[in-house]
Amino acid sequence: MLYPIFEYLDKVLDIPGTGVFRYISFRAGMAALLSLIITITFGKNIIEWIRKKQIGETVRDLGLAGQAEKKGTPTMGGLMMIAGIIVPTLLFANVNNVYIILLLITTVWLGGIGFLDDYIKVFRKNKEGLAGRFKIVGQVTVGIIVGATLYFHEGVVVREFTNPISIEEGVVETPAYKDVKVAKTTIPFLKNNELNYENFFGFLGEDFTPVLYILFVIFIITAISNGANITDGIDGLAAGTSAIIGLTIAIFAYISGNAIFSQYLNVFFIPNSAELVIFCSAFVGACVGFLWYNAYPAQVFMGDTGSLMLGGVIAVLSLALRKELLLPVLCGIFVIENLSVIMQVSYFKYTKRKYGEGRRIFLMSPLHHHYQKKNIHEAKIVTRFWIVGILLAIITLATLKLR
Repeated sequence: MLYPIFEYLDKVLDIPGTGVFRYISFRAGMAALLSLIITITFGKNIIEWIRKKQIGETVRDLGLAGQAEKKGTPTMGGLMMIAGIIVPTLLFANVNNVYIILLLITTVWLGGIGFLDDYIKVFRKNKEGLAGRFKIVGQVTVGIIVGATLYFHEGVVVREFTNPISIEEGVVETPAYKDVKVAKTTIPFLKNNELNYENFFGFLGEDFTPVLYILFVIFIITAISNGANITDGIDGLAAGTSAIIGLTIAIFAYISGNAIFSQYLNVFFIPNSAELVIFCSAFVGACVGFLWYNAYPAQVFMGDTGSLMLGGVIAVLSLALRKELLLPVLCGIFVIENLSVIMQVSYFKYTKRKYGEGRRIFLMSPLHHHYQKKNIHEAKIVTRFWIVGILLAIITLATLKLR
């Protein structure tokens, strides 16, 4: 909300110094700083408030080391993260930007679904929480909103230049361009790395293309959101992994919003996408600030309030930047955790039906519990998962140089 104010002060009143607000780097830095202040400074007060309300984690007995000590730890800490994302974004981003609006909707919507789930678990003493079908309905709803907006909104375009941008003697020469309304995305690890959904789904007819695209968006948001939710099983794992992913997406957002860098690195130039850097900065700041209290031994858990929101936001950011096909690599931790549960359940049911006795692939799923069962300390598990997450982020960024 400060953006239009400073724009007026700079362009109309011409007050010296107010023009700094036009720079993405300045606003991103301020957003990250404010997010850290909100989550760290006010985090302790929020934790105390949660504790007074007796909003503690109900822990199921899974036979894991150190599990009993976690009982009663304050949960719903995702509220800290949501505040750390929304407040800086509203203050420092251009809230008229279509991508920012979509991300704010996603943050509040999925955070609200997670909050309902946590509320039922804590206050209604129902360990099952919100019924799975209602979670799916909520995720599908936000998927429809995001998919329809990205496909039909006139402001969601790709800028195509007639020839490369040149820089001579410090002067940037910008060639003619046209903004194209097209459903394109990036195919990772290929030289000619563009995929047009309209051509890909075109064999079914033009009328089916938007429907299939929206269904694909729903699948991505649901999968990544649930993956983050499953990953949130030990102290610091989901928040730390999300911070790594968010920082990587921020780099893509900065490049996609810069005409020179996007052309040099063979990335779509997406007008107005640079505003996403501010959101990503607030997102990373909220994750890091939350880790202050969530790192082992955790003083607070994010609950579904935070985990469902984290995955959904990451999915929407990737879709907005046309990098959704990179998610299996960038969000590899979430994907592997999700797959470990699917594989475990499927194999158990298959062997029970075939042999009359259910067998397991892992000692326990999701995957981080498998390593806990092997008596590896959870702090070491989290650190190793973070290292894998960083390596996956580096591999993802390496696609920038494939021309």
